[in-house]
Amino acid sequence: MACKITIGVDEVGVGPLAGPVTACALTGPAIRKPIRDSKKLSAKQREEFFRIFCKDASIKWALASIMPKTIDRINIFQARRLAMKRAVEKLLRKIAVTPGNGRGYLVLIDGNVLLNTAMNERAIIKGDEKVAIIGTASIIAKISRDRMMARYHKKYPEYRFDLHKGYGTKLHYEMLREHGPCPIHRRSFRLG
Repeated sequence: MACKITIGVDEVGVGPLAGPVTACALTGPAIRKPIRDSKKLSAKQREEFFRIFCKDASIKWALASIMPKTIDRINIFQARRLAMKRAVEKLLRKIAVTPGNGRGYLVLIDGNVLLNTAMNERAIIKGDEKVAIIGTASIIAKISRDRMMARYHKKYPEYRFDLHKGYGTKLHYEMLREHGPCPIHRRSFRLG
């Protein structure tokens, strides 16, 4: 069966000590040009791509985030998978497809995990570097999570989430030693 639509999926925020795991599921016929993994682009380059994607009406996407309490409860691997699956489900609702009618769709997933949707799925190691639609999803997920962490910085300025986005930097560990964890820290992660 030929695929009607291809959906690219990627997630960000697996490694940080704080904040959510955020996934983006995306579709769009115009996405053909290879795009590098969001982690290999500067913040300015990611923002430029994001502006371009926002102006292109043919690109549709949906985001899903899994918060730290859930990450702690189900583990980071399952949280990553759940974020991606929820993002795909939200995208299908957005483009008016019921999951049972998605058999002609192909979901390309960054990494080595399948989501067990009712659609054809393909996990691609380093997919964010190899497949343009996954690379695009990677950029949108990264921009979205970074903006979320900037909002958390306003709520918890003493942790400087605006600088490290929750990752385990020297500064972040110093702030943890000084202030202890805040509500968005992942308690199941090694915080000290």
